[in-house]
Amino acid sequence: MHPYKRSERLGVLLKEEVAQIILHKIKDPRLGFVTVTDVKLSDDLRQARVFISVLKAEERELSIQILNEAKGFIRSEIAKRLRIKIIPTFEFVFDESIERGFRIDQLLKEIKKAPEEV
Repeated sequence: MHPYKRSERLGVLLKEEVAQIILHKIKDPRLGFVTVTDVKLSDDLRQARVFISVLKAEERELSIQILNEAKGFIRSEIAKRLRIKIIPTFEFVFDESIERGFRIDQLLKEIKKAPEEV
């Protein structure tokens, strides 16, 4: 028996494959520098939420729109690459955890500076 669920194991594999497809197969010049940060699968493996990070904040909405328009192509590429019974449908969303982590880091630095100023 595996130490974690099948949806988690497949999510890790899909993260790598989707990142490779975006990097090598999608040729839209409007697409910004995109990083796939995580893939969360439903327990029935039919829906996958792909979390992405975009280097420039102003390219965020356009990049998500381009990827959501290409999700059928990405799904067909996944079907060619992987031997799984159910190919999930994809939804691309922006990963806010990086920004939240940066904000928490800033707040901690401010707290650390505050006692020195008093």
